[in-house]
Amino acid sequence: MDESVRDYLDRYGVSDATRQFLAKPRKMFIDGAWVDSGDGATFDIFEPSTGGRITSAPSGTIEDLDRAVRAARRQFDGGDWRRLKPLARERLLHRLADLLETHGDELAEIESIDMGKSVTFAREIDIQGTVDTFRYFAGWPSKLHGRTVEPSIPGNYLAYTRKEPLGVVAAIVPWNFPLQTMAWKLAAALAAGCTVIVKPAELTSLSTLRFAELAQEAGIPDGVVNVVTGRGSIIGAAMSTHPGINKVTFTGSTPVGQEVGRSAVGSLKHVTLELGGKSPVLVLDDADLPRAALAVANGVFFNSGQVCDAGTRVYVQRSVHDAFLDELVKVTRTLKIAPGLDRDCYIGPLVSAQQKTVVSAYVEAGRRDGAELIHGGGSPAGPGHFVEPAIFAHCRPEMSIVREEIFGPVLVTSPFDTLDDAVSLANDTPFGLAAAIYSNDLARVHTLIPRLHAGSVYVNAHSTIDPSMPFGGFKDSGFGKDLGPEQLDHLMETKAVWITLP
Repeated sequence: MDESVRDYLDRYGVSDATRQFLAKPRKMFIDGAWVDSGDGATFDIFEPSTGGRITSAPSGTIEDLDRAVRAARRQFDGGDWRRLKPLARERLLHRLADLLETHGDELAEIESIDMGKSVTFAREIDIQGTVDTFRYFAGWPSKLHGRTVEPSIPGNYLAYTRKEPLGVVAAIVPWNFPLQTMAWKLAAALAAGCTVIVKPAELTSLSTLRFAELAQEAGIPDGVVNVVTGRGSIIGAAMSTHPGINKVTFTGSTPVGQEVGRSAVGSLKHVTLELGGKSPVLVLDDADLPRAALAVANGVFFNSGQVCDAGTRVYVQRSVHDAFLDELVKVTRTLKIAPGLDRDCYIGPLVSAQQKTVVSAYVEAGRRDGAELIHGGGSPAGPGHFVEPAIFAHCRPEMSIVREEIFGPVLVTSPFDTLDDAVSLANDTPFGLAAAIYSNDLARVHTLIPRLHAGSVYVNAHSTIDPSMPFGGFKDSGFGKDLGPEQLDHLMETKAVWITLP
């Protein structure tokens, strides 16, 4: 660990539990054992607020993935997990949720140190969301069932369906919400009776490895949960074609998701893809402007804009356009830019130096293309990968800052006149992950909702997420759902049974 990271941990009083975890050599988790990569290769993990090195983790090989698949396959085909009664599986998942909650402060620190996010938000949202997701799906194993049917064809039959777990699930997890998104993939899969292999992002593998320790402590049988760290171009790509894997569930960028989808479909795997977004926000002339401005700022600058469904395109009815932008800038100026471990941090660093370079290049592109930068966009002096939240006004649809996913704290705005104009602007994108409407006129809101091409529509808020509600996009934002009962349909096979009676 670099001295700059040690000083950072000291400055903010990081717990002994977190220090002890970070000090241990990191290994992968396969079949209940902690192992190095087959060739001994590793990659470094860096802390975004200082830019210093934290530790290293194994860079997995194809052979390591094979070992993990064999373990998951063996456990699914004939191990204890498949034979567990539903209530026994529920108890184990509740025990795991309890351990996650008990270690919540430690997990929040790990997440903040690894990814750079606000430790306060990590505890309140990422970790609590992880606990809630496991508790929600822990209640499902005893509620999964088929149906009996009275056939209409001639003859005497007993006909019924069975719901059976799909098999081995490969989960490819992004770096922006490492633990919470992993929970979105794993909790439902485990509830359905599947076994899993997780490939965390290279940039943010630490909380997933700590999760594996807690899963083992909870009594999850060996081979049910496996974690293979390493490069997405090696491990993620191999997951998509591996014959021992039944399903791939991926969250990440649209270009990578397209590659994953092509490979997985080519080997006839089930696939869920939760991909990029460029979510529109419509502010109508009857909206409560101060409240809308606060919600819009939260919807785009939370997690430093590194959110797939962030409301990055704001269209404001012309009569309130200038007043709303004044409120929006006023709110944005109050958002504290600070290291992630600062309890008052709102805008933390971006995850990496590369991400900072990408986001800064988009800010410059916006200026070059003629958009008006009315707030922020610079980089504060000092260490870390910080970018000030940027707000652009009078943006045109053809600009790259309007068309492309930036994945940083950059907001583009434009006025509109009629609701038809607003819908046209909102849907003028290849993405369809989410949309938001700010209005107190429910008649207009309900008229707009079915016209927006998005998997989620938020009204007078943004990114309202609950384990009971499905999450996933339309168009280039992917297909399939995480969360909600709908997710379970993508993790089970339906078997039709016909019994001919005398």
